[in-house]
Amino acid sequence: MAEPGTTTTTTPRERYRAQVREEVKKHAWEQIATAGASALSLNAIAKQMGMSGPALYRYFAGRDELITELVRDGYRSLADTFLSVHAAASAYDSRPELAALAHALRGWALEDPHRYFLLYGTPVPGYHAPDDITGIASEIMSVLLDACVALDPDATAPVTPFDTHLAAHRQWADPHPAPATALHRALTCWTRLHGVLSLEAAGHFTGMSLDPAQLYEAELHALLKP
Repeated sequence: MAEPGTTTTTTPRERYRAQVREEVKKHAWEQIATAGASALSLNAIAKQMGMSGPALYRYFAGRDELITELVRDGYRSLADTFLSVHAAASAYDSRPELAALAHALRGWALEDPHRYFLLYGTPVPGYHAPDDITGIASEIMSVLLDACVALDPDATAPVTPFDTHLAAHRQWADPHPAPATALHRALTCWTRLHGVLSLEAAGHFTGMSLDPAQLYEAELHALLKP
């Protein structure tokens, strides 16, 4: 998006290229929904679009570039969702923010389970995401860390053996200055909430006669305790 007061000029060729790339990604998501990301095929997409395989490769160099675009779009979508919650949070009470982030995460995941599993499910065999993907993912964790720090702003010293471990192994959270106790809370929130979400999105609660939403709320209630 252009900054206010500036103009962005694109040629018809550039607009057409962007349109074709978006159409390719649409067909890619349909393939993923049908057969999974590991079965993604640019040649099959080309056939659906009435193009030759070599013609489509002018828009995406290969499967990995296409997956990277889908993963980047997914992380960007979740990061923007978290940033929106963060911006709207009350400056006087951090607890609703962490709860709001958790609710936003669940809504985002269940809105498109295939997108969720591409990011947080089984890795695609042979695929390695580029470094810039990690940068977008760190935005998500940074918002979560802000909320966790706000829950206990005076905490500084590690209080458990794992806190001590995190104080020395915090590269995943850098450059955020969160103390080890906040790192621990953030990881606990992330793993427990994703644990419930991944089971729910995969349908593993079907037939168990329980409400996954209430299970998620119970986990969140426990995580919000001081």
